[in-house]
Amino acid sequence: MIIIISLFIILSVVLIAWSAFPLFLKPIESWRQEKEAKVAQQMDQMFYDKSPKAIVRLYFILPILFGAAGYFILQSYIPVVIGIVLGLAIPNLILKIRLARRKQKFNDQLLDTITMLSSCLKGGLSLLQGFEVLVEEMPAPMNQELGLLLKENKMGVPFEESLVRLNKRMDIEELGLVVNALLVSRETGGELTKVFSRLTTTIRDNRKLKESIKTLTMQGRLQGAIMSLLPILFVIWVLSVDKHHFDIMLTSDIGRMLLVLAVVLQVVGMFLIRKFSIIKI
Repeated sequence: MIIIISLFIILSVVLIAWSAFPLFLKPIESWRQEKEAKVAQQMDQMFYDKSPKAIVRLYFILPILFGAAGYFILQSYIPVVIGIVLGLAIPNLILKIRLARRKQKFNDQLLDTITMLSSCLKGGLSLLQGFEVLVEEMPAPMNQELGLLLKENKMGVPFEESLVRLNKRMDIEELGLVVNALLVSRETGGELTKVFSRLTTTIRDNRKLKESIKTLTMQGRLQGAIMSLLPILFVIWVLSVDKHHFDIMLTSDIGRMLLVLAVVLQVVGMFLIRKFSIIKI
């Protein structure tokens, strides 16, 4: 009799969960479609030819894997929460890292691009013809972005607006200098070859100054990273030795309040360390 009642209860729970599943499925599917559209837009801007579905799947797979790994390794629910948060953050981190690498590569090619464009102008080519030469000669991502600029111009978008769009897409300080110089020169009729020569000198001096500051602040940034990670590593080590060490903190009101305060202070400390270690030029 008890077995029959238990089976009945289990079957009832399964039927209720199955009937309620569509209610959860619709918002999940709606969120998935919105996320795919957003990821697809970001990937198009980076000329990333992979399917956005592969990135969106990571939002479902990684939290489960990381959360399960955290529980089975440390036998505690705190690593489960940390694993789920990390699993949700990693897909965005992948896209941000790829975009940052693309911008860095574009920035590294900028001086060669200015030099080549100046040579084209000295050779008697127009500005648009010089951009066409750059598209043929320069590697990615420079030729991709300039090729998109030329396509927009051929479709009727004004050249000045195409330059502004390029500057917004890449959002690089040195590119902003080049774009502003081109816009001002087209309005005032200045000689672009001299402008490019001064820009090259300015960009090189600016990069040397940034490298010097980066070297001088290396010790402070390294200390900040160590101090930020030390409490997290300490908690993980303590849980691996004794998973019940923090039980008294979790079962009392004062303990929970102190834990929340510790997390808030840790986040504030990490923010302040990062803020103080960054020097803007």
